[in-house]
Amino acid sequence: MDDAYEYGQIAAANSLSDVWAMGGEARLCMNILMFPEHLPFDTVQAILRGGYDKAAEAEAIVVGGHTIKDDIPKYGLCVSGVVHPDRILRNNSIQKGDILILTKPLGTGVLTNADRGGLLSDAEHKAMVDCMAALNKYAADAVRSLDGVHACTDVTGFSLLGHSYEMCGESGLTVIIDSSRVPLLPGADNYASMGLVPAVAYQNMKHLKDKVALPKDLPSHVHDLLFDPQTSGGLLYSVASQEAGRIMEALQKACQTPAVIGHVEGPSSHPVMVI
Repeated sequence: MDDAYEYGQIAAANSLSDVWAMGGEARLCMNILMFPEHLPFDTVQAILRGGYDKAAEAEAIVVGGHTIKDDIPKYGLCVSGVVHPDRILRNNSIQKGDILILTKPLGTGVLTNADRGGLLSDAEHKAMVDCMAALNKYAADAVRSLDGVHACTDVTGFSLLGHSYEMCGESGLTVIIDSSRVPLLPGADNYASMGLVPAVAYQNMKHLKDKVALPKDLPSHVHDLLFDPQTSGGLLYSVASQEAGRIMEALQKACQTPAVIGHVEGPSSHPVMVI
């Protein structure tokens, strides 16, 4: 990111997300900032201000932090949160018959690659930044008191398919992803078709090659986006089918683009199957 303030916002939103993925609420944050000594101080201030503003939006307090000299700027938060013990969400407790709901569109990995090359339109850039800086707090708040939420994970560097595999755990169940229903950020399909796929996506493909079944006629750009590493991606919920309508209604009021993208079936040849 060229804009230091936006960089701070996105890094903070990404750091905070794990607490919400477990059904919790963020409380305390500590900055972790690494930067070279030649980095202008106003840039450092802008990064920290972006992080502080997102923490404040999350109703969390920044209580301090650590700075480290490094050649490449790096920033994030160490976050502490709270959750009622009866409401902890795990990432591997899916149940047969569950419906899968994703709260943010995919494509941030491909789009940040395109952005480095100066290819994004202003509208595409804004949509990408807005998506990454958006807090998953609002989705988590919307479903916290609702019954029927069986599992949740945030979709980040391991891609949608990687985190879908994570949700299978040792259950022996199968996650079915309907590729036609997976939401994408504006321009993501175009830039994926141009081959602007991050190196991490290929690492994800290699790691998951024996764990994911893909249709032979799946378009190559869709294939690549399903393995695309996300920065500050959305929450992936596995919910009881009889409660899915009520949960979707709550999520639609809380965030812009929740989508039903699949379901959970019994054992099959692969833990994750794309249709």
